[in-house]
Amino acid sequence: MTGKCENKGEGLNNENVCISLPSKPEYVSIARITSSVVANKIGFNIEEIEDIKAAVGEACNNAVIHGCGEDSNFNVEFAIYENKVIIEVRDNGNGFTLERCPVPDICNPKEGGLGIFIIKSLMDAVEVKSSPGNGTIIEMIKYVSEDD
Repeated sequence: MTGKCENKGEGLNNENVCISLPSKPEYVSIARITSSVVANKIGFNIEEIEDIKAAVGEACNNAVIHGCGEDSNFNVEFAIYENKVIIEVRDNGNGFTLERCPVPDICNPKEGGLGIFIIKSLMDAVEVKSSPGNGTIIEMIKYVSEDD
């Protein structure tokens, strides 16, 4: 991973928004605000927008915590479609083996370790791509609900 955004041109009319942010907690809010603007443009309702903002915030927090430290960046890319948004959060961290991540115990909650679980509960589809030494990509998809 290069630390720079790569516009893949996958969105509607090649409309992608890509931001590269310093791996510092104070920059997560920029990604959340950007997700709100993008989701509003597509036509998500307020509840869906809040879900997207929360999921993006969790993914970015993971990138900040598990990325390569304050001297690196993490990237957020929004592919904009008529009825959905695909969001990728990428970091240059050490990566991890997904199968080794414990499933959270909801009956005995502890601090930390719920990020991916929360993201999956808020978004329609989530894929985590990571391996030791190769950073992490969290891809999230949210569809506009049809009952608006």
